[in-house]
Amino acid sequence: MLTAPTFRSVEGAYLALLQLASTNFEQHIEARGNAAREVIGVSFRLPDPRQRLPYLATRKANPVFQFAEALWYLAGRRDVEMIGYYAPSMRSGSGDGLTLGGSAYGHTLFNPADGDTTSPFDRVLDLLRTEPDSKRGYLPVFSANELAITDNPDMACLAGLHLLVRDGQLHMVCNMRANDLDCGLLSDVFSFTMIQEYAAVQLDLELGHYTHTVGSAHVNDRNAERVRRVLTEAELRRAPQQFPFPAMSAGTGPATISRLMEHEQLLRTNTVKYSADEIAHLDVDAYWQQAVLLFEAYRQIQHDETDTVSHDVLDALHPGLRWLLGHKWAACAIAEDAR
Repeated sequence: MLTAPTFRSVEGAYLALLQLASTNFEQHIEARGNAAREVIGVSFRLPDPRQRLPYLATRKANPVFQFAEALWYLAGRRDVEMIGYYAPSMRSGSGDGLTLGGSAYGHTLFNPADGDTTSPFDRVLDLLRTEPDSKRGYLPVFSANELAITDNPDMACLAGLHLLVRDGQLHMVCNMRANDLDCGLLSDVFSFTMIQEYAAVQLDLELGHYTHTVGSAHVNDRNAERVRRVLTEAELRRAPQQFPFPAMSAGTGPATISRLMEHEQLLRTNTVKYSADEIAHLDVDAYWQQAVLLFEAYRQIQHDETDTVSHDVLDALHPGLRWLLGHKWAACAIAEDAR
């Protein structure tokens, strides 16, 4: 087989890559003091990119951060203030404490370059609307200028995204210069497939397959114990958890992202508190209300002195998102008979 191996969901690809890097790694490297096991040149394909969440109790994936990061990208932002609230460790990549550089992929994709008036993302969508079967819908992110920055703490891991329209479907190929398989892979695939689906909505196309390619696929030695526990869980469980995720709403566009960012900021700054009923009546549709529910749950964890996130918010969540929250935070724990 010369094409990338196919997996039903990101979870299957994640487990296969962890197993590869753990038992059949090619190199043991130590870049910038980070010892890791590495495999050079790997890829996989997801026929249904909506299945972008892993349901592994040991891994404790964080859907709040994943939605926040995807929206941070889609809004074209690079500020530390927002993303640092959901992932404090990202603050260390900022040189001025205010903005991020290479890892702020959305700032590159969704804002016009200096001297231009159209963002690269919009330019590629315009191309795909007018040139059937085009091979030129490429969105570069990594810049050679990043190499010129001495001891750059925030160099882009994403090289670029390639969008291709074939037979009424929008496919995406993602090219990564490097991927931390245990930490970065899951959030990257989540965000990039969200961008793919967002583009498909803009173009009124069906969502095609997603192909992920990596130059340096590695697992850091400091994460080896968690990787071992994740692989053991996958081996011993009776069957994988399955929570199919719905399609992004057809009306999603820049105005949708702008409204979501308004609600996100109000919740992040603890300016408002939403009940599930109030969220159901906001100016965003049911699909994106799930993101607001996640942000409200996280607001309660961060700002309220309580041991439990309100049941109305948890009960309104998609079953898969609730399952993930219940394994990530004790305040969102689900009774055993409901799992």
